Amino acid sequence: MVTPLHGIRVLDFTWALAGPFGTMQLADMGAEVVKVEYPETTEKERGFGPYYKGISTFFFSPNRGKGSICIDLKRPEGREIVRRLAREVDVVTENFRPGSMDRLGIGYEDLKKENPRLVYAALSGFGQTGPYSQMPAVDAVAQAMGGTMSMNGPKDGPPMRVGVSMGDMVGGLYMALGIMAALRARDLTGEGQLVDVALMEAQMALCENAIVRHSAFDEHPTRQGGRHALIAPFGPFETADGYVVIANVKEWELFCALIDRDDMAFDERFKTNRARLEHIDELEAELHAALRRRTTDEWFEIIQPANVCSIGKVNTIADLFDDPHVTARNMLVDVPLPYGIEGTLKLPNSPMHLSETPTVVGKGMPGQGEQTDHVLRDWARYADDDIAALREQGVVK
Repeated sequence: MVTPLHGIRVLDFTWALAGPFGTMQLADMGAEVVKVEYPETTEKERGFGPYYKGISTFFFSPNRGKGSICIDLKRPEGREIVRRLAREVDVVTENFRPGSMDRLGIGYEDLKKENPRLVYAALSGFGQTGPYSQMPAVDAVAQAMGGTMSMNGPKDGPPMRVGVSMGDMVGGLYMALGIMAALRARDLTGEGQLVDVALMEAQMALCENAIVRHSAFDEHPTRQGGRHALIAPFGPFETADGYVVIANVKEWELFCALIDRDDMAFDERFKTNRARLEHIDELEAELHAALRRRTTDEWFEIIQPANVCSIGKVNTIADLFDDPHVTARNMLVDVPLPYGIEGTLKLPNSPMHLSETPTVVGKGMPGQGEQTDHVLRDWARYADDDIAALREQGVVK
């Protein structure tokens, strides 16, 4: 089976979440991604808990489908291995603080001398240049400084971090997209290049509408809770057993009839979108009262077929495991545990459904150093005796 990135080799120095989430996209699309890890790292140091059968679930989820090689980068022999590998790979990825790889002599300027066709992707909190470049950043810092946190949370409450690690993962996605763009450019020019992606800037990219509104009208977009600044109703409403999202109502009178509130269709406070925005508190109070009369599933079955608005169940993570659409689209897959440990864990499938060159998800995370011999022998062309000597010296594991 041909995959989208068949034949692409990626030497992956990324760690934690942002970088590994990005390189996981490449692995899902068929690239051969090999993580570079450190010989002295123990299995539990590979990622945070909780641990399942001794395996870090934090590490397990964004590192499926990859290989692993252990190299001591503090040793000159280890750095020489990296230089030899750079001649044979298509992509190098890292998410260290800017300058870290340069100080080791294996940064972009060093490695492109070994391989001018190399695509080198550097993911960091604030980019390779600029006054913030040496500041460390984690997910919450990226959400804060990129603007998204200022717009998330209750209208009259404090800014809030989005519940998933959006600051990390969006940066990883942009890194993967930048890598694919650079590979395509290499097809045209024959030259590799540096891909510089910052977590802060990835968050700014998500704020495009808020930024243009500030530019055009001097607006200061801020938190709306579950509301929309321009549309009402919009957001989650409580039902008898959970929540349902109502948005973009295009036939107000029919919508009111479906929820057994015909009177609201003729209420001057609610007849137009503008009026509803001006009386948003009264509108939401009435809708909450009406929608609490039935369950989420009941409202979904009543409103969705009528096509009068956008409606969605607010699924919990547990709900996704039983959702018929999720099942039909094969969006949860069983991924085996490493080291021959019996059992599997479910992970989301790739959301990219390509008809002719499909993504491949199902191979689990690598055991530590599992591909060391294969990579040194087949990629860097070390002889078996040399590999054995490097292992005996502690350069590799």
